Amino acid sequence: MKRSHFVLGLIFFILIIDQVLKIWVKLNMPLGDSFKVLGLDWFRIHFTENKGMAFGMEFGGDYGKLFLSLFRIVVVGFIAYFLNKLVRKKASFLLLACISLIFAGALGNILDSIFYGVCFSDSGTFHNPRLATFMPSEGGYAGVLYGKVVDMLYFPMFEGFWPKWMPFVGGKYFMFFQPIFNIADSAISLGVFIAIVFYRRFQREFDEQQNVSNEPSIAVDNSDSTPVNNSKDSIDQL
Repeated sequence: MKRSHFVLGLIFFILIIDQVLKIWVKLNMPLGDSFKVLGLDWFRIHFTENKGMAFGMEFGGDYGKLFLSLFRIVVVGFIAYFLNKLVRKKASFLLLACISLIFAGALGNILDSIFYGVCFSDSGTFHNPRLATFMPSEGGYAGVLYGKVVDMLYFPMFEGFWPKWMPFVGGKYFMFFQPIFNIADSAISLGVFIAIVFYRRFQREFDEQQNVSNEPSIAVDNSDSTPVNNSKDSIDQL
């Protein structure tokens, strides 16, 4: 398989799953609605939206949202350039998969910010939720780059209270795993995890490529380096 086909296939696979799930949730679930997956208490689809970073974190209001959207676009552009360079240098499939996952995840959330505010109506609030519609006649709920990121994957595996003897958190309620995220966030996290686990392997690969690119080229001179003396004295000496 060509490396370029592998990279494009993985990126489109992540983007399609991410966007299909987000659009389905946006159009079929009111904000805050939730249901169990396969009847499991610890795996739920729970519709929420956020203006900021991964796992529901937010960043600095409207100006922070604009800055974050622009920053994401710049980062995605840099990753695309770096990924193209790795493909040309025939990097390992594992390294390509790692960078492709991060790229696809970042691009997936950028699509929410760019298009969702323009293409969908507002899903309301947790106190007054409503179903969103696609391309409403009155226009979308926000401008370009101000769309909210749709999150839905929720894994409340267990909950309880910290032991009272623990400092700072003793006696307080906790739940694991509380953040709500999406496929794009998962792709980024998986890509970063692979980068951490195989850091030394990737570092050796970078070093080998750098050494190859720094090797001096050896010019080959096909001319006869032995001078030819056609004089009679030289022939007599032989």
